[in-house]
Amino acid sequence: MNFHALLTDINAIVWGPITLCLLVGTGLYLTLRLRLLQVFKLPLALSLLFKPASGKGDLSSFAALCTALSATIGTGNIVGVATAIKIGGPGALFWMWLAAFFGMATKYAECMLAVKYRTVDERGNIAGGPMYYIERGLGLPWLAKLFALFGIGVAFFGIGTFAQVNAISDALTIAFDVPTWGTALVLTLLVAAVTLGGVKRIANVAQKLVPTMAIGYVLACIWILFSFSEQIIPAFELVLHSAFTPISAAGGFLGATVAQALQIGIARGVFSNESGLGSAPIAAAAAKTNEPVEQGLVSMTGTFFDTILICTMTGLVLIITGVWNGDTAGAAMTSAAFASGGSVIVGQYVVTIALVCFAFTTILGWHYYGERCWHYLTGNRLGQHGIKIYQWLFLGLIAAGAFIQLDLIWMLADTVNGLMAIPNLIAIIGLRDVILAETRHYFAKRKQLIVEQITA
Repeated sequence: MNFHALLTDINAIVWGPITLCLLVGTGLYLTLRLRLLQVFKLPLALSLLFKPASGKGDLSSFAALCTALSATIGTGNIVGVATAIKIGGPGALFWMWLAAFFGMATKYAECMLAVKYRTVDERGNIAGGPMYYIERGLGLPWLAKLFALFGIGVAFFGIGTFAQVNAISDALTIAFDVPTWGTALVLTLLVAAVTLGGVKRIANVAQKLVPTMAIGYVLACIWILFSFSEQIIPAFELVLHSAFTPISAAGGFLGATVAQALQIGIARGVFSNESGLGSAPIAAAAAKTNEPVEQGLVSMTGTFFDTILICTMTGLVLIITGVWNGDTAGAAMTSAAFASGGSVIVGQYVVTIALVCFAFTTILGWHYYGERCWHYLTGNRLGQHGIKIYQWLFLGLIAAGAFIQLDLIWMLADTVNGLMAIPNLIAIIGLRDVILAETRHYFAKRKQLIVEQITA
């Protein structure tokens, strides 16, 4: 059995019924117990984005969100959506929505726990994330170490490096005929320039780049949707119909069962928004706030922006332009969709620039996540050179990522993502009473404060 076949078998187990039920089931449970918090408290969550920073922490709540979004808004929004629809048909988009809706409750819970159980490391930096609430909340240090190990795996071999670098390289080669070695060299130097400056430099870049690139991409999508406005309602109908009905082969589309649409939709949805993976809590823990619930609400909006907004835009563009059942795939498929609403050159520019920016910020965010997991595992045992070892390993993998086969990259990324999610979801379930109690206490206190202000 070759490595690819072995990885395929492992991936089938990792992303089998147990993990899918654990992901969706945890989100469903929290959605019900928190009384549709992601719906009724979304306006409050959005308003908290602009609340001045107060309390202990390294970053403002908005900077922490942008750092988390820098890691989530990436190739999953362009290549991942295209791959999901190519394999599972338009119905895969529905399952991405479902994963995101329940994932918002999961994202709230994990980021709230990150702030509640965070601590300060020996260098005076805020240290938090699943490894800390697993150890300090559940009292299971071995499970915390397992999460950190898988987190480093995702940073090194999953979302953090190979998938992003390969996507950037392919996009620049197709659009501008840039050689692979040139992309690898320049990208490695750029990543080094930012990441070696620590979390604050990463956050500064994220605060400027993430909102700009997201708004620009959404506006480009709106232009395509406007150009094909008569196809929007039929597109939604097709998504809903094919989510529960097998889709026959047509054009370059090979056909898909409902099970394929469900599995690929949820897997790509999680790849995109990372709800339940435990990555965003690492950034959320650094926020300057004294209210765990407030940071949980702010972080929850990340899933809304990433999947409900941006992935939906990409999916609709692919469907209404008809390229989903053509012969192209991945970034080339999305380029073809944008070219349908304008010139081929414009289509290439839009997708290439968006993809490069999205993937670059994802690399930055995951460098930070992996570094915190590395520090949790190694502490001071490697001395002052410990973090430098991680940084040079990460940069080496960035340089190598452009030369690795695409299908192997996505298989490896999916596998390590799933492995990382399992310990985190176990922790969320184990700390469910803490989540509910903390949430009720905050909103009771908030209600009392409002009443006092009215009667004053």
